Amino acid sequence: MTVFAAPAPTPSCADGEFCTWVYDLTGSTWAAEGSYYFFLKPLRIIAILLLAIVARYLLHKLISRLVRSTSEGSVPAILKPLRNRMPTAGPDPSTVVPERRRQRAEAIGSVLRSLVTAFVFSIALLMILEELSFNLGPLLASAGILGLAIGFGAQSLVKDLLGGLFMLLEDQYGVGDTVDLGEATGIVESVGLRITTVRDARGVLWYIRNGEIIRVGNKSQGWAMLMIDMPIGFADAEQAVEVLREAAANVYADPELAEHFVEAPEVLGVETVTVEGTVIRTIAKTTADGQYVVGRELRRRLTEALAGSGITAQLAARAFPRPATPEDGS
Repeated sequence: MTVFAAPAPTPSCADGEFCTWVYDLTGSTWAAEGSYYFFLKPLRIIAILLLAIVARYLLHKLISRLVRSTSEGSVPAILKPLRNRMPTAGPDPSTVVPERRRQRAEAIGSVLRSLVTAFVFSIALLMILEELSFNLGPLLASAGILGLAIGFGAQSLVKDLLGGLFMLLEDQYGVGDTVDLGEATGIVESVGLRITTVRDARGVLWYIRNGEIIRVGNKSQGWAMLMIDMPIGFADAEQAVEVLREAAANVYADPELAEHFVEAPEVLGVETVTVEGTVIRTIAKTTADGQYVVGRELRRRLTEALAGSGITAQLAARAFPRPATPEDGS
């Protein structure tokens, strides 16, 4: 009588090749079926995490190198403001304020590193969930609906963040700039993706949401144009122009103020004529930081020059005539 041995049970698992290899190696059905979940899947998850960490590290190194080259050398196109890609008059802001360029590059680099970290680990999380046999379809649909609801509920926040990001990319203003943001005018003390703080001339600190900033008047970028109008009454305009030109030339030749000038000051001549007399305009192109120093000194020198030539005395005599006295009638 022939006895036939029952065939050994064959393992059934998701990964046939690896399962068969483990079964051939151990001869254990339990080890072969459990190897996929207790050995292969953990290895895949660890590999995904390692790849995510390596990808994040390499991208962060690339961003850091980009930021460093921007701070120390020429500006790459991605970090170069649009207004600097076109020829403009005046000095290049990147050569006038290298520290400002460094701060701006560091801020943009920080934002890029945060975005890269969120993107890489989000992809890694989805791949790990797929390895754990989660159905990503309903999860992604729920996440999309939740993101849409959050987007509608946080429109102002998204608007502020986008406004701050584009402000940094376009280099509209930075810390230390004197800006006019509408209701708030003063010196920028801090710049963030959501909030910009400005301290005005009275010391009030304004917190302004970037999404609410409609226009920006920056008084600290590139160069500034001074326009000084001097009234001379009905005095001789040609004489006044010559006096003012000589005074402006002396200010331009002052070694303490030379570094603040971009171009020599120019007396344009008669600007307006009213019932009160003639007004002569003088202009001067200066650096953004030196406009206030030059403006104060130029006004002082022009006033003193008019007074020294006697033109101011003529103007005062016409504006405030001497009252009549009994001696005048005799």
